[in-house]
Amino acid sequence: MSNTSSASQRIAALLDENSFVEIGAMVTARATDFNMKQNDTPSDGVVTGYGVIDGNLVYVYSQDASVMGGSVGEMHAKKIVKLYDLAMKTGAPVIGLIDSAGLRLQEATDALNGFGQIYSCQAMASGVIPQITAIFGACGGGLAMIPTLTDFTFMESTKAKLFVNSPNALDGNNVSKCDTASAKFQSEEAGIVDFTGDEATILGQIRNLVAMLPSNNEDVKDADCTDDLNRACAELANCAGDTSIALSMIADNNDFVEVKADYAKDMVTGFVKLNGMTVGVVANRSEVCDEEGKVAEKFDAVLSAKGCEKAADFVNFCDAFEIPVLTLTNVKGFAATVCEEKKIAKAVAKLTYAFANATVPKVNVIVGKAYGSAYIAMNSKSIGADITMAWPTAEIGMMDATLAAKIMYEGQGADVIKEKAAEYAELQNSVNSAAKRGYVDQIIDAVDTRKYVIGAFEMLYAKREDRPCKKHGTV
Repeated sequence: MSNTSSASQRIAALLDENSFVEIGAMVTARATDFNMKQNDTPSDGVVTGYGVIDGNLVYVYSQDASVMGGSVGEMHAKKIVKLYDLAMKTGAPVIGLIDSAGLRLQEATDALNGFGQIYSCQAMASGVIPQITAIFGACGGGLAMIPTLTDFTFMESTKAKLFVNSPNALDGNNVSKCDTASAKFQSEEAGIVDFTGDEATILGQIRNLVAMLPSNNEDVKDADCTDDLNRACAELANCAGDTSIALSMIADNNDFVEVKADYAKDMVTGFVKLNGMTVGVVANRSEVCDEEGKVAEKFDAVLSAKGCEKAADFVNFCDAFEIPVLTLTNVKGFAATVCEEKKIAKAVAKLTYAFANATVPKVNVIVGKAYGSAYIAMNSKSIGADITMAWPTAEIGMMDATLAAKIMYEGQGADVIKEKAAEYAELQNSVNSAAKRGYVDQIIDAVDTRKYVIGAFEMLYAKREDRPCKKHGTV
């Protein structure tokens, strides 16, 4: 490498040992305005090249804050664009390690044009190769578009800053009141950041994620499975509330990589391997358990706007990269607040569109309640699920039986309501009733979920499905 800066050290820690090959080490700035010619700019503030992660080719750029603050100038941008060109030609992921003061003021319009060129190649690469960014220092102003144009964003939890406008520039705010540039805010409130942690943890998380992802949109990510395909999951029935635990139970070797874990916790998204094949997972969640197995947070089993948007974006990613999708459904309606009402209809529409538009293999397992339009939006058979399974305890229908009875038999007394609610539950809400109508393909014991889900995806492996000829949808 051209130097031993933290930028280079991060690359060395990320990639397999001694695998990095640097490109453009001798590049320096061409600008001479404002005495720029007196400043040495080694590698123009960004180390670029390629290497491997667990033997998989990746391209990496790492900004060097010791060179003019890691600011982006003309040649800095050209090096990143060149890296994207190579990645697109060879079909391999791009990983950006961000630590930059932003636009290089001394280069003005040349630097601005460089920003635009980076944005452009990111847009062209979207859906073709995976794009990952990790933020270790400053990432502000126009630079904030770079991680948000990528598929997954990592952020160091103490030193990294991500912002368009700094916290002190926001009306009525200052950094001590609300640090809007912090990893905590960006992961929990904004939902931009998928993973947070210290530097070493983040680099390890990137390696884990790369191991799950295909190299490009024509690649299939699978590996030999060392886990029992028919392994029973004895405690799975107790995990209908915290489905992140359920997903880790059914995954090969219990390995579950959750994305956006701190955002919209009522919806779980991430990746598992099933019989060695990477599968994207989306699941409703009504409780979060701590490390001791005790319930730490509880949610209504409803769809929220944030949860729907999180899931819709994730399903779109999976569909672009031919990653099958598994859903665990446990939902009884929609979040009901004034704030939610502003966004919920559009957000549910986005989720419905994402599932209906996706042509990858889709399997839905109903693990709890499945009521009304919220159930329809959660990868139901009516919007395109290839296989729908349900646990025997699942409830599938228009609404809760007691509520339905109160509406239908209003004013007829508690005994009548109770009797009719039981009748409604049997005729309209039972899993058997849904199966008789063809809305459920298989009723399976929770303990056997792994076996049946793997079987369904094996059967769907060669699935091909067309959509109407159009440029793209507009939802």
